[in-house]
Parts: sequence; structure tokens; C-alpha cells
Amino acid sequence: MSTIMQVEGLRKVYGGIVAVEEVSFDVREGEIFGMVGPNGAGKTTTIECLEGLRKRDTGQVSVLGVDPQIERRVIRERAGIQLQQSNLPDRMRVWEALDLYASFYPKAIDWRTLLIQLGLEEKRNAFFSKLSGGQKQRLFIALALLPDPQLVFLDELTTGLDPQARHAIWDLVRDVRGKGKTVFLTTHFMEEAERLCDRVAILDHGKIVALDTPAALIRKLGVGESVTFTVDAALPGEFEKLFKGAIRFEVRGDMVKVTRQNGRKDSLVGEVVSVLNAKNIQYRDLRTEQPTLEDVFLSLTGREMRE
Repeated sequence: MSTIMQVEGLRKVYGGIVAVEEVSFDVREGEIFGMVGPNGAGKTTTIECLEGLRKRDTGQVSVLGVDPQIERRVIRERAGIQLQQSNLPDRMRVWEALDLYASFYPKAIDWRTLLIQLGLEEKRNAFFSKLSGGQKQRLFIALALLPDPQLVFLDELTTGLDPQARHAIWDLVRDVRGKGKTVFLTTHFMEEAERLCDRVAILDHGKIVALDTPAALIRKLGVGESVTFTVDAALPGEFEKLFKGAIRFEVRGDMVKVTRQNGRKDSLVGEVVSVLNAKNIQYRDLRTEQPTLEDVFLSLTGREMRE
């Protein structure tokens, strides 16, 4: 699999604030590559440097074989870009937007085909202001696909969408990759990154703190199965010591969560139920959970709120 993007030592500073510090990675042709991180981690600055929209301070960047800072025209013609914050005039019709943007490219594909592929044919004559959030995002994807790009940038594509619209957009992203295109996306949704991405880079304080497949990142966390349950009364003292091999024991109000080390073969559910019954503790809403990319993300970046 050939490399479509190579980044070495990317650095960007605003005043005295380092937004991106020595970031290095590559993106392989035909994959969905994701970048995730807390607010202010440097995701938007990084992707804008890759798109040629922002000038980097130091480092080497090659996208589609060119430096996007120098060969911006090549990037515009061969890469599709969906910005985090996009808009169109309220009274611009869907077909008008597609027709206008198609005129910007020397070899644009037939936008009428995109209308059908992205489920917008019935909204052909609708004003932009009358579209739902999901329909607007599908239109922005269509605009990004007009130049028939080899590489598609999607920045926070599903922010603000309801679950149904989000899943529909995920299907569209998979279809884009299925047509042989490479996708580079940023997202705040860990489930989105876990479901869509072949590889994920976790960015924190301007640095990549982890980069691998979602499955490998979860495996490296070393955390196994968890069992959560709800109790109506206070737990007896030293209760957590009754569980063998538990590496984490959390009590939040009336909810209890017991987490096991990865790799154990015996059933944590069976042990939890046995302990609860032996101590005559009434419980409800018992369920099991497997570790997710969100657990990796929180472990690496912390749980505090950021702006």
C-alpha cells in the first residue's frame, strides 16, 4: 500500500503558544485515517496545514506528492475538502451550489450523479436554508467529491447531527473509501473513529500520543471486561477487595463499575454475581462492557474539561 501523505516534524506556533509540536505520521492510500483529540489539541491547525490553508512554521509535509503550502492548486484539484465550519447562501438551491462549484474544477464529475448517490435528488430545488443538518452535510460531501479527488478531508463531519443522520453519514464515508479514495478525518466522537478508521492518531497538547489501529490501541490499554450494576444501599467496607484481579473499582452514586485486567479467561460476571449474592446485596441493571477507543482516549488525555 503506497503512502499518499507524509508528515515529518510539523510545528505551528501562534505568538508564544505552540499549537502543533513535532507531529509526524503517514497516511496510506485507500485507508480511512482519523485524528482525534481534546479541544485545543491542535487537530484543526494540523488539518489546515495539510490542506494548504495554513502556513506551517517548520517541518516537511507531502500530500499527493507535493508540498500543500507551495502547490495549493494541485491540492484544490486533486483533494476534496469539507471544512469544520461551512455555509452557503440561504436561498441558494442545492443544484445551484453543485453547478457553481463544479465550474471551479477543470475535470469535475457530473454533479447530477452525486445528487443520486448522496440521496439529494429530491432536494435538488430546495434552498440551502431548508435542508436538515444531515442533508447539509451530505451536500458538503458532494461538493468535496466534485473534483473526483484521490484524497478527501473531512473535519468534524457529524458534529451536531442526530444519531440517525450520523450513521447515514458513516455509510457515505465508507462508500467514498469503497470507491478507492483515501479519507482523512478529524472527529470528537470516539465511536465514530472506532467504527470508521483503519488507523487513529490521538493528538494531545499538539503532540501525537498514540497512533495505531483502534483494535491495537484498545489492546495496549490492558483493560479487559467491565461489569456495571446499580445498588440501592451503601456497600459494605472493603467491598472491592472481594474481587480477584480487579484493576479498577468505581462507585458513582448508586452505580458500581468493576473492571478486570485484559487477558483473564474466567468470567467477571459470574464472580460479581457470586459476591453480590454471598453478601446479600440487592442489585439491578447489571451489564457487561468491553473496552473502547473512548477508554483509550480518556486514559491518554485525562477527563478534565478543556476549552
